[in-house]
Amino acid sequence: MTDDTRPGPDPLITGAEIARLAGVTRAAVSNWRRRYDDFPAPAGGGPTSPLFHLADVHAWLAKQRKGHDVSDEVRLWQSLRGTFDDDMVEGLAAVARLLADGTPPARLQPEITRQVLEIVRDTSETELITALTERFLDSTRRAGSDQVSSPRIVRAVQHFAGPVSESATILDPACGIGTVLLSVGSPNGPTRFGQEADMSMADFAQLRAELTGRTHTDIRVGDSLRNDRWPDLKADLVVCDPPVASPDWGREDLLLDSRWELGTPSRAESELAWLQHAYAHTAPGGRTVLVMPASVAYRKAGRRIRAELVRRGILTQVVALPAGTATAHSLPVHLWCLVRPDGETAPTVRMVDLTANPPDGPLAPEPDQVVDVPLINLLDDVVDLTPGTHLGSINRDYLVEYAALRRQLQDQLHALDALLPELVSGEGPGTLDTASVSVADLARAGLVEYTRGEPVSVSDHLDTDYLRGFLVSPANRRRSTSTSGTYRTDTRGSRVPQMGVEAQRRYGAAFRALQGFEELTRQLAQLGEQATALAREGLTNGALNPPDDRSEA
Repeated sequence: MTDDTRPGPDPLITGAEIARLAGVTRAAVSNWRRRYDDFPAPAGGGPTSPLFHLADVHAWLAKQRKGHDVSDEVRLWQSLRGTFDDDMVEGLAAVARLLADGTPPARLQPEITRQVLEIVRDTSETELITALTERFLDSTRRAGSDQVSSPRIVRAVQHFAGPVSESATILDPACGIGTVLLSVGSPNGPTRFGQEADMSMADFAQLRAELTGRTHTDIRVGDSLRNDRWPDLKADLVVCDPPVASPDWGREDLLLDSRWELGTPSRAESELAWLQHAYAHTAPGGRTVLVMPASVAYRKAGRRIRAELVRRGILTQVVALPAGTATAHSLPVHLWCLVRPDGETAPTVRMVDLTANPPDGPLAPEPDQVVDVPLINLLDDVVDLTPGTHLGSINRDYLVEYAALRRQLQDQLHALDALLPELVSGEGPGTLDTASVSVADLARAGLVEYTRGEPVSVSDHLDTDYLRGFLVSPANRRRSTSTSGTYRTDTRGSRVPQMGVEAQRRYGAAFRALQGFEELTRQLAQLGEQATALAREGLTNGALNPPDDRSEA
């Protein structure tokens, strides 16, 4: 039998893998595909995620001499990083200003100016600023920064905002570098307004808009909550990924502000301040899409404002996005969709739970991931707007689940009686405190070993359950408690009474039964809580009914 020396199938790679292979951004690879007729044709995948033969890519890169040396774009990025370090947005804004005006800003070093001008001889200004922005977003993702909205957040906002008319006005009151604001609607269509507290970010966002053809864009500098630069603007669509968990959002200075028509937010609810600011700028019939931490849906401090959102028909949809959607953490976030009523309001709020999906998975919910909840069902003492809470209630078979819990409780109640050992009278307290041996001595004699911190007998003359049972005796707990009152888990100083192995085994059997009884009572308490909560929920939401005389008969 001979070895098969035929080469295996040529692996297929994505555009992102080509970018890593060549040391460029994905935007650069997209540019190559458009500009070079001989770039390898896709060998698989789909229109939005094509796949290429690795051998064809290697051959093309070698022919074009790309990927052998550090690209001009990478050298420019490295120069910016070396000059601006943590202030990369300021560096990007300086490059954008050079591209927009043709005049280098004073803070831009001559070497960087030269690199930029060399690059734009062979590529467009739009392509360069897009590539640099993509590299910046990629670097913030790797660093876990919440400085900018993640591409997954942008994709979700685009999806749930839906089509945007070219004559519409869009506002983002915390626009950052424009990641969300510039992504919604067609490039040449809507009129965009933005505000950002960070001057470099606002400057870069404005220049990005101009360089990428979004000419009807006006972004101003300032803190939107404290210094609203668009006081009279009413937008058709407001989008916002606001800063979160900010205790100093200006509440004390804004207590009487007219924007708080749903209630004055507490210090801990800065997100609900941003929500009401966005809603104040929404035109009649207009919509608002906000990114919110999942905890805003149920925190006690925001209950009154949540209730007003529901009662007035303002809240139309809550979408729980998958873990990993946000940049800085793996916790799930929500999208809240609002409308300023201009007539009749919907009688329900749509709840969408995508938390089981992968972060790059589909955003269109399956039938079991969406439910329309009547407003009256949300207006209880909690006003919990968590989608999973309401979807779980709709999809549960209360009767089957309640019957199963009752059977488990009945079975465990019977098992408890069998587990609790029968005990007889002893000789009296203190009779076992005479002849004893320490666990340390047993270990030195080779009778005890420690497995994961727990002592285990390795001798036929010592019963493990007997040993462990006496280790938790009141006397040994006192020995294992320090003078400060803390309990030490080191049991080497504990002592056990000396007795024959047959007597040890009788004690060990009793200790085993007690441990099983204790564990079962804990499980029984948990089952009891589950059954009680399920019964109350089913009785109050109509899923369960108490039996009448006829059903009992």
